[in-house]
Amino acid sequence: MTQAARAYSYFPGCTLATTAVDYDLSGRAVAAALGLELNEVPDWNCCGATFPLSAENVMSFIAPARVLIAAERSGHDLATLCAVCFHVLKRSDAYLRAHSEAAERLNAFVTEGDYTGQTRVRHLLGVVRDDVGWEAVKQRVAAPLTGLAAAPYYGCLLLRPQEEMEFDQAERPRVLQDLLRVLGATPVEFPRQAECCGSTLVVSAPDANRRLSTAVVDSARRAGAAMIVTACPLCKYNLDQAQAGRPSPEQLPVAYFTQVMAAAFGMLQVAGPAFAVEAAT
Repeated sequence: MTQAARAYSYFPGCTLATTAVDYDLSGRAVAAALGLELNEVPDWNCCGATFPLSAENVMSFIAPARVLIAAERSGHDLATLCAVCFHVLKRSDAYLRAHSEAAERLNAFVTEGDYTGQTRVRHLLGVVRDDVGWEAVKQRVAAPLTGLAAAPYYGCLLLRPQEEMEFDQAERPRVLQDLLRVLGATPVEFPRQAECCGSTLVVSAPDANRRLSTAVVDSARRAGAAMIVTACPLCKYNLDQAQAGRPSPEQLPVAYFTQVMAAAFGMLQVAGPAFAVEAAT
C-alpha cells in the first residue's frame, strides 16, 4: 500500500461511543498513522446488537440496513472496530444479498434510500492485514514490544460462522498472532483463544458468563501470557469483570489490538492503562 490515504466509512457503534471510547480513540489514531481515512457514518444508529434470530422478520434487519445504506452512499467499504457490530452487519449484509425478496420488502420501510448490497463490510483489523499489509505496519513501529508475552484472544463473533464472516479460520485464526509478531511481541498460544467468553450471557446468566470468562483468563495465564489482546469490546468487558475481585498482581491486563499497536508506534497517550508506566516515564 502507498502512503496515499485510503478512505472508509467508519461505524463506531454504541459501545465505542460510550464504555469503550479508548478503543475508538486508539483505533482512529492508529488508522491515521497508517494513512487510513475513517469517515464516520452520518446519523448512525445501533446495529441491532444481535443478529436476528428469525430471518423471516424482515423488520429486524432495519437497524443494520440503515447503516449499510449510509455506507453505500459514501461509495466506500464499511469498516468497524467492534466485533459485535462487525458480526451483525456482515451477516445481515450476507442475508440480504442472498434474499432479494427480503431486501425489497425492507426497502419499502426505509426512507434513507434502498439497500443494494454494494458495500463491503470489514473489520479494521482485516483492513490493516489486507489493505495496509504487515510490512507497512512494521515500518511504522517506533518502540518494538520486545519481551511482551501477549495472548491473542478472538472470542467467537469475529470468526463464526466462517463462511459468512470471511475473516479468518474459525478454529485456527492467525491474524492477531501475525500482528503481534510484527509489533515485536511474542504471541502466546492458548487453548481457549477462539472460544466464547460468555458474550451477552453477562445479562441473562451472569454466573455462567463468569465461568466462561474466567476459564479464558486462566487458560491464557497458564500458557505464560502477561497480557491478553482482543478485538472485541464485549470480550474485554467480560474478561475484565471476571478478574474484578482478584488482587491487582493476579489480574491479567486485557488490551485492544489498537492499543498495542499504538504502544508500538510510540503513541502512548492512546495506548491505554496497560502501558501507563511507559507513558509516565
